[in-house]
Amino acid sequence: MMPEISSKLFTKLLNLGDQWEAYDTQYVEEKNTIFIRIRETPELLKNQRCREDKRRKVKLYDHVEPRFWRHLNVFNCECLIECALPRFKCQHCEKVWRAKAPWEGKCKGLSEEFEAFALTLMKEMPVKSASRILNENDKRLWRVLKAYVQEAHKELDLSGVTQVGSDELSYRKGHKYLTVFADMQKKRVIFATKGKDKSTWETFSDELQELNGHPHAITYAAIDMSPAYQSGVRNNCRNARIVFDKFHVMKLVGERVDQVRKAESSYGTGEAKVQLKKTLWLWRKNPENLSESEQVRFDGIDHDYLWTSKAYQMRLALQKIYNTIPYQSWAERRLKSWCNWVNRVCDEAPYWIMKPMRKTVETIQNHWDGILAHWSSGGLTTAYLEGLNSVFSAVKRKARGFRNTDNLITMLYFVAGKLKV
Repeated sequence: MMPEISSKLFTKLLNLGDQWEAYDTQYVEEKNTIFIRIRETPELLKNQRCREDKRRKVKLYDHVEPRFWRHLNVFNCECLIECALPRFKCQHCEKVWRAKAPWEGKCKGLSEEFEAFALTLMKEMPVKSASRILNENDKRLWRVLKAYVQEAHKELDLSGVTQVGSDELSYRKGHKYLTVFADMQKKRVIFATKGKDKSTWETFSDELQELNGHPHAITYAAIDMSPAYQSGVRNNCRNARIVFDKFHVMKLVGERVDQVRKAESSYGTGEAKVQLKKTLWLWRKNPENLSESEQVRFDGIDHDYLWTSKAYQMRLALQKIYNTIPYQSWAERRLKSWCNWVNRVCDEAPYWIMKPMRKTVETIQNHWDGILAHWSSGGLTTAYLEGLNSVFSAVKRKARGFRNTDNLITMLYFVAGKLKV
């Protein structure tokens, strides 16, 4: 291809308009790199005005040293844009400034189109994998990602946020956690910070106000039963009603059923020990989710004989209350009946075997208002955050972990923040 033809072609492909032009192209075989050389046209100077007073015209002052920007590959060849950017000077105020190239990205040495392609790859795969495809340093790609995510996050308008959910996310072994906050109405992550104590709510409160929201505008806060989170909500969101998430309540009851199974396997009769052998997963599933072989094994158990079976029925009964009762007043009556029933059964049982279920009743009674708030809030749960937790765990595994919490938080916002990146 003749140089003049290729130059016109790249001028059009790069959408340079009438103020810039590609005047030369060069292929360097040993580097497998195409250089596109660009310069300004007289039209650029005509449209320049003083930055202090838009009425004043300016003159061309000089050009800076040639700079290079990595652009999208051309026919599997690395492509670099080369340009000595002009500087302009106002004759009145004598201020000098450099022209901004229309292809410049947010990070030094990268074009906007290259960054856009990199962002597309990073949303679908670990940054390390994207860096191999692009033949670019992964640290540089992280800088690109952070630049776009931070800018988009600062532009969030959280003035309409009234329902939030909060949950912890493990980011490293050794009890290293982030606390993640989500707008439960729009199903998006709006903030994340290191730690899982009550101070995370203070930090969230400050961030919310910087983004046009207000902690006292929050009407419901869906959390687990952590005392630290409860304290954080009460101290920072005075109008928020705490909602203890259904997922965490049912998870607690499931753990207590398993404790009953272990206690009966240890302290029960010899027949009970035989029947409970290798039944761990039977009690963790709902009956409709049992496989054919598990159903046969489950039907072979003498359920009238085992205390574990009774604890299992308690879990199913509580789950039914959550799934079938639509109103808070009905739910309150059913929950009271459930607690009374569990206590009666526990009174008849060996103390050490059914002690976990008695503790479950105490836990529910101690968190009564927050559990009932599930119904008054219209069934608010942190299921979105729980799903995000599992998805992000898969992302972490693919990425072999993250170098630091800043990277992890950036990726959280990028993947689940619904930002305009």
